[in-house]
Amino acid sequence: MTGEIYRDAWGIPHLRADDVTELARAQGRVTALDRAWQLEVERHRAQGTSASFLGAEALPWDRFVRRARLDDTARRCFADLERRDPETAGWVRAYVEGVNEALAEGARRTPEFARVGLAPGRWEPWTPLGVWLGIHILFAGFPAKFWREQVVRHLGADAVGLFATDGPGTSGSNGWLVSGERTVSGQAIIAGDPHRFIEEPGVYQQIHLSCPEFDVVGLAVPGVPGIAHFGHTGTVAWAITNAMADYQDLYRERLRRTGAGVEALGPDGVWRRATRHTEVVEVAGEEPVEVEVIETERGPVIIGGPEGVPDALQEGQRAGVREGLPEEGREELQEGFFGEDLAVALRYPPRVTADLGFSALLPLLRARRVADVDRAVDLWAEPVNVVQAADTEGGLLHRVAGKVPVRSAANRTRLVPAWEPGHDWQGWHETPRGGLTDGVAAMANQRGLATPLGVEFAPPHRADRITELLGEKARWSAADMPAIHMDTRLASAEPLLDLLGSLDSLTPEAARIRQTLLAWDRRMDAGSEAAAVYAAVRGAVVRRLAAHPAFAALSAPPAYPEVLLPWLALLPRVGFALEHLLRAEELYGVDRAETVRAAVEDVAAERPTGTGRNGGRTWGDSHRLVPWRALPDPSYDAPGLGGDHDCVLCTSAVPGLTDLSARGPAARYVWDLADREASRWVVPLGACGIPGSPHHRDQLPLWLAGDLVPVVTDFTKLEKESDV
Repeated sequence: MTGEIYRDAWGIPHLRADDVTELARAQGRVTALDRAWQLEVERHRAQGTSASFLGAEALPWDRFVRRARLDDTARRCFADLERRDPETAGWVRAYVEGVNEALAEGARRTPEFARVGLAPGRWEPWTPLGVWLGIHILFAGFPAKFWREQVVRHLGADAVGLFATDGPGTSGSNGWLVSGERTVSGQAIIAGDPHRFIEEPGVYQQIHLSCPEFDVVGLAVPGVPGIAHFGHTGTVAWAITNAMADYQDLYRERLRRTGAGVEALGPDGVWRRATRHTEVVEVAGEEPVEVEVIETERGPVIIGGPEGVPDALQEGQRAGVREGLPEEGREELQEGFFGEDLAVALRYPPRVTADLGFSALLPLLRARRVADVDRAVDLWAEPVNVVQAADTEGGLLHRVAGKVPVRSAANRTRLVPAWEPGHDWQGWHETPRGGLTDGVAAMANQRGLATPLGVEFAPPHRADRITELLGEKARWSAADMPAIHMDTRLASAEPLLDLLGSLDSLTPEAARIRQTLLAWDRRMDAGSEAAAVYAAVRGAVVRRLAAHPAFAALSAPPAYPEVLLPWLALLPRVGFALEHLLRAEELYGVDRAETVRAAVEDVAAERPTGTGRNGGRTWGDSHRLVPWRALPDPSYDAPGLGGDHDCVLCTSAVPGLTDLSARGPAARYVWDLADREASRWVVPLGACGIPGSPHHRDQLPLWLAGDLVPVVTDFTKLEKESDV
């Protein structure tokens, strides 16, 4: 026997092999069979070649990837891995061999290849590292620093805190650890749900990996061997949440062309040679696009160059900003944003260290106790996570893992000038550790354990609610946990409802809305009409605040690449920071009570006719799941959702813009240390990425209802599919 593939009733792959290398090969093979289209999309995105078959819409991403040098960084990291850790490098190679063996067969099964005329390519040993980089390069939200620059420039430094909330790339995660003293079995339970952009196929792959050295179930990232984030070996289990750390820096660069190429001004006042070359991006149906790639001693230049921003982009964006400014401010555009010396370099840890943390992956699979997990995640690089783990001997772990550079406070918050001293990196932070309170540790991206490493964190509502719910029972079982996953209480509604309660002299219809919302239980249930009314009023408030002249200068983003613009859009920023804006002591002369009054009257004027408080419309009628796909699927019927951005059931829409949700629980899990087969898990759609497969979307009804799929580890209960 070299390797065997089994399936359970949900099509989840269970793999068994004689050794870790053959097991990695089997994992690569089964992933290529189930997820060929997803693998090739991610490979091309990591290389900056996705526009070659997806067309011009993918060009901004490809241009960013080329300029940020993701593929070159992946190559560097793999070369260093081969030098430092040849066993892990060989294991990654085996996974890639499995992908290449089955990719053509997987592509024949998957209709998307024919739709775009794409032939499956060949994976290189560093491709899994490139996929990891591509998935996580925006995860730490470095574009938020551009937003802070804008806010400080137009509103002053005190305004930054008003808009502080997690940005578009970090949609939140929940994780909680309950020690044995608080469980029915006397053994610990770990549960939670990573919140990310929901994709089809899904970003997490349920899988079971078994060989003589280990037997692990968990959630893998398609394209990456092993089980990085969420796993259960039988004697120890682990899970992560985003620590919200800040570990990427942006440097303003002064560049100049010389006869030999490009030079950059350093902090010692010396001009030094920057590396420079050009690359060509192929675009389906259009002419190829040439991209100049420049890298200084700080890092790759992702915006601008020696001549600043390209003229067409600069003039268009400049005009947009001028339109948004009051008359007296239109000539005060600062040269730092639109001058000829505009260039910004990105510094991120793997580009500096040539280490992506892949050396942690095999030790995680081999872990038997919490101490093993602890040692493994010492090798972690990025993204920076809060790790929770427990074992059958009572061991518990609650810590941060990953690389965060030590540098000035200015680096962490805004762009810094490369030509001034004091902004270099000076080693790495120690990662904080924490304990449990009353036998419980809850992490939902809030301030706490990781506070020394970050700048902005998620509001405390999800973490507080999880802690509150866990306090309602003395003892918990694995079967109890899905009720926490699905909790829809919205604590962040309070400031708006308080203002609403202070209003009088409303029109009769607006007064009825006020009465409905003040009586509302503050649960964003899919079937709730009152939740739909609240969302409508909230959206109207957000739109009115965003349109206020006080924020006009923020209404048009500066001349930045399209990939970064979601972090700079005013409406989402107002929507996600609404709680802060409504509670602030003063808000630039904005009369917030009158804003809420006008918003309620807006909604009253637009109320649909019919029965019930909202014409019969519920929150789930407009709050629907719309996963990201590389290609559209007209057959998809978007289901209604409960939850909201600050609920434990974190299904994020963009208040004021749309009720549709592209972000939410990318998986749910409950790891039971008393009995692994009492553990449960689910993904939003299904185990298979092939349209028409029985397991393409078969878990969706369970995910919507909050139900979970049993974890099966006994191979005698599984159906053998093939040998590898």
